[in-house]
Amino acid sequence: MKIGKLLLFVLSLALLVILVVYFVNQKDEQQTPDVSVTQPSDTKDNETNPQNVSEIDENLTNDPENSSGEEEPIDTMEPTPSASPTVEPDTDAKSVSVIVNPDYKLPDNYEPEDLVYPDVRFIFDEKIEKRMLRKEAAEALEKMFEAAEVDGIYLAGVSAYRSHSTQTALFNRYVERDGYEKAKTYSAEPGTSEHETGLAIDVTSSDGKCAAQDCFGGTVEAVWLENNAADYGFIIRYPNGKEEITGYKYEPWHIRYVGVELAKHIDEEALTLEEYYNVSPVKR
Repeated sequence: MKIGKLLLFVLSLALLVILVVYFVNQKDEQQTPDVSVTQPSDTKDNETNPQNVSEIDENLTNDPENSSGEEEPIDTMEPTPSASPTVEPDTDAKSVSVIVNPDYKLPDNYEPEDLVYPDVRFIFDEKIEKRMLRKEAAEALEKMFEAAEVDGIYLAGVSAYRSHSTQTALFNRYVERDGYEKAKTYSAEPGTSEHETGLAIDVTSSDGKCAAQDCFGGTVEAVWLENNAADYGFIIRYPNGKEEITGYKYEPWHIRYVGVELAKHIDEEALTLEEYYNVSPVKR
């Protein structure tokens, strides 16, 4: 009887051990990962990470060295520059923007073909040479004088066009009076005077008291010209403080027609014609 109970106990213990081992094995199988399925990686080298793929595609698109396949066509058109290059000096005597100074002379015996008498006030009554201007400049001068009168400013012409022979005689007279070195500081040698272009004119107040004299500077007429001449295509050709560039002393009465667009540019930038064309200062 005792042997039978012992045998039953041993069998029961063996069965219990078997059951324990079975359940332990089942638990281990459930915890073991399926190696056939690729698990995501947290490393930066994982190329299947969506963020990394996006970065790679962007690099391939933007970097020609990393791209593959058919290349995008390259636009060979040159970009439009944001600023225009240095403007070449205009030496065409017939152009309204021509530069004339001791370094840029007019052709020998040049004479404009379209000289007219502008319908404006002068300090003299005679219809003579120095009352004339080229047609485009004359029309602009008429508009400017009319606008000045609206503002209560009454201008008058002093001296406009001069032929080559007239400029020669005038300059020689100044040389005889003051000597060559002094004469060339306020008068142009023949062929280098803007008056010979038919685009320049000396102006003053209607009473003519300060005609072509320093006392014209600072008058209401001179101030009006400085503020408004560019609107009609004129510039103060020899401005104050630019003597070392133009080669001439300040002449608030000497205005030069260059066209509205260029005049406004020169006025807004406070330039001389020499500075606009980026040419060397005049040596006198």
